[in-house]
Amino acid sequence: MQTTPRSGPQLAAPPAGRPARGPVTDAERSLAPDLARGIMLAFIALANSPLYLHARPRGLRLHIIEDSVVDTITTFLVVTFVDGRAYPMFAALFGYGMVQLYQRQVASGGTWPAIQSLLVRRNLWLLVFGLLHALLLFSGDILGAYALAGLLALALFRMSDTRLLAAAAVFALPLAGLGATYGLVVSEDQPSMVAALSTPDPLDATEIRLTDWIVGTPYSALVVMTPMLVGIWAGRRGLLEDPARHRRLLRRVAVVGLTVAVVGGLPLDLRVVRVLPSYSLAADLIVAALHTLTGVAGGLGYAALIGLIAARFAHVRRSAADPADPQQVTGSRDGAGRNGSRLSQSVVRAVAACGQRSLSCYLAQSVVFVAVFTPYLGGLGATTGSAGAAVIALATWLATVVAADVLRRLGRRGPAETLLRRLVYSK
Repeated sequence: MQTTPRSGPQLAAPPAGRPARGPVTDAERSLAPDLARGIMLAFIALANSPLYLHARPRGLRLHIIEDSVVDTITTFLVVTFVDGRAYPMFAALFGYGMVQLYQRQVASGGTWPAIQSLLVRRNLWLLVFGLLHALLLFSGDILGAYALAGLLALALFRMSDTRLLAAAAVFALPLAGLGATYGLVVSEDQPSMVAALSTPDPLDATEIRLTDWIVGTPYSALVVMTPMLVGIWAGRRGLLEDPARHRRLLRRVAVVGLTVAVVGGLPLDLRVVRVLPSYSLAADLIVAALHTLTGVAGGLGYAALIGLIAARFAHVRRSAADPADPQQVTGSRDGAGRNGSRLSQSVVRAVAACGQRSLSCYLAQSVVFVAVFTPYLGGLGATTGSAGAAVIALATWLATVVAADVLRRLGRRGPAETLLRRLVYSK
């Protein structure tokens, strides 16, 4: 393992004998990563909400088999643009954030042992958050998988760029293996994650969720490693701290990544909505694996696209110090003429506030979905179609955006972020 990359931008070696600094301040945050997290939370909501639907036959990628045209179109759009495309972007942003944390610590004189200890502590506490999330709400939790993957990524963190990307390619193998399973037709014995969401007894559902999480989290950690390592590579170059400087690269990644994701996913997408029949067992597995692998390209493409959007709002500030300050509202001396209308800037600021509080907003989605869909509470999962679930998902996301923006104006962090910071930086 190399102490610094052999190619590309170098991570500065931290001086010895200095302690790590505290958590990132609002003034130090970059717009693009927060904006990306905020937008992708909408995709996470759209991806997770169909899993709560039950009492009807279930087909590929765990979507229920719909009869209405509107529900079928909704399913097609979700599978094409959301399924397997949101979590790779979050994983990439997770790896990107590890580099940002490292660089801030180094700039303040932190040593590698202190920084490593900080990252280990952060991931272990995030693992606890994931366990509680699965135990109480949702066995499809991604926090535990990102935490385990983050611990594994620490062993590769200071590799050269070449070795880092080679490792990312190797981890694409378990990713393809998981993706291939989505090509199999779901039997009456549905996957237990779905069973946990349709079980009428809350205690039985809790037991199923816990088992699912314990068994599934380690493997899920392996499948998010590829985008996470690519995120570390991108973080070394600061692609999202200064997206305007990297506009050409981001444009290429956005166009190529999203095109690959749509084209590569189409064969499975058409099978999910029963436009095309099963090809053959081998072909079904291949097109399903292709859908998952191209989803990584799609996630990176979305990140690049949002980076380009952020470049147009480079002067927007999300600080709540003085929302009436014209410099904060317009973002520059020439105001809306340079960065767009005040309304668009307000929207960007609100969505970025949601991304800045992504942990709280992600957990809030599960609270709403459990309350609305599960048979032991709201019970709407037995009657709501895919289109209705998408409306509820987007409404939930919008509610978290509004709540996050209120917290921003009040100068407060999200409750989950506040708790995690206290636990991680308690020393």
